[in-house]
Amino acid sequence: MESNGISESKIVTGDYGYVLQDVPHLTDYIPDLPTYSNPLQDNPAYSVVKQYFVHVDDSVPQKIVVHKDSPRGIHFRRAGPRQKIYFEPDEVRACIVTCGGLCPGLNTVIREIVYSLYHMYGVTRVLGIDGGYKGFYARNTIPLTPKVVNDIHKRGGTILGTSRGGHDTSKIVHSIQDRGINQVYIIGGDGTQKGASVIFEEIRRRGLKVVVAGIPKTIDNDIPVIDKSFGFDTAVEEAQRAINAAHVEAESIENGIGLVKLMGRYSGFIAMYATLASRDVDCCLIPESPFYLEGKGGLFEYIEKQLKENGHMVIVLAEGAGQELLSASMQSMNHQDASGNKLLQDVGLWISQSIKDHFSRQKKMTINLKYIDPTYMIRAVPSNASDNVYCTLLAQSVVHGAMAGYTGFTSGLVNGRQTYIPFYRITEKQHQVVITDRMWARLLSSTNQPSFISQKEGSEDGEENNISGEMKNEEPATPCWGDENCADLVTENGGASSV
Repeated sequence: MESNGISESKIVTGDYGYVLQDVPHLTDYIPDLPTYSNPLQDNPAYSVVKQYFVHVDDSVPQKIVVHKDSPRGIHFRRAGPRQKIYFEPDEVRACIVTCGGLCPGLNTVIREIVYSLYHMYGVTRVLGIDGGYKGFYARNTIPLTPKVVNDIHKRGGTILGTSRGGHDTSKIVHSIQDRGINQVYIIGGDGTQKGASVIFEEIRRRGLKVVVAGIPKTIDNDIPVIDKSFGFDTAVEEAQRAINAAHVEAESIENGIGLVKLMGRYSGFIAMYATLASRDVDCCLIPESPFYLEGKGGLFEYIEKQLKENGHMVIVLAEGAGQELLSASMQSMNHQDASGNKLLQDVGLWISQSIKDHFSRQKKMTINLKYIDPTYMIRAVPSNASDNVYCTLLAQSVVHGAMAGYTGFTSGLVNGRQTYIPFYRITEKQHQVVITDRMWARLLSSTNQPSFISQKEGSEDGEENNISGEMKNEEPATPCWGDENCADLVTENGGASSV
């Protein structure tokens, strides 16, 4: 194999088109580091495992649906314990920080990192950084032990506190040096991971023996490459409560409309999966699929049709959907929050009022609309059983990687396997619903909603929605349904094609 390690990427190539997008290692910039035997070989919990350690050449393919003549393609390093480690347990001083918005499972990840360090590797000095990135230089810390974190997975939120922004690379790295920290675990979304990447680069520039490792966190599931982010399953499950309430309200009154706004700034995964899970939804609106209100084939016409046929309907709306329909004169359209995210108008309230105004003007029927926004209720709940297991795997994997000397990486699930992914792949773009994929087709067949795209618009341009979160007004006239080109489109957006 040939290796080509540069500042941004570390690439290993092999036969038949094999490409490993490898993660940095401490020995890349600190040669001749001593190694130590992994204490897991003497751990009773691992005595039943036939093969303790991951082979050095194990890797996981990004794309698993291939043709017989396809090149082997891009791979990522498989996560797991290594036979040799680059830290003695007594020398490790680790810290954990949570940044950005709340998400189910944050406390579980914190707990399992602490437990993995203590019980797998014998590391006893672990600090929690209070209040996000700015906690580093505000010198707020919380000592973390198994006793302190024992029951925190039963609570929502994060015991460490969180914040947006506050990233000052120089101050953060100075703090890391001053405290003698040599393992930094950063839990957060794409903005947080970008910050982690900058911290890693500065640490490497200074030649410090400090690992920087990320755990991807986004309730919207909009981080590329990985199968899903932790907290997503819980969010979909909790969204059912709001959808069920909306359905009960709508069904119990003449011409009832239940409108539920769910999270999804740029990506409509929660809305899509909650709709598919519910089966009570008549229309799902997401950022990736443009729609219009007035005229033939528009949302108002569809609502009228559904009310005449069924007497009620339920609409699920992602928070980023329809933003282009709002007045461009609204000042906050160009404003950003402290994390650099564009501040969105409340499209749920706006569409609710637009629907009411339309039917009031038409005077054809009287409607009764109930608007439900469960956003903060969903963010604040503890993670469910599925996410708890996933959080455990993520935490254990990231600790194994750090102890093995890997740095500048994020731990994530790729095609059902835990992997180590370089920061630049996690932060290069956002993962979005591909509306020419089978999953969106399944949703349309479930709700029987129109595409809201006219034939003329569909034939003008065959491009996908782009990855920046800005929506195009055109859709492909003829969608692809799982052929090679369609699979490539899905892979470009950060995931494998659904089956």
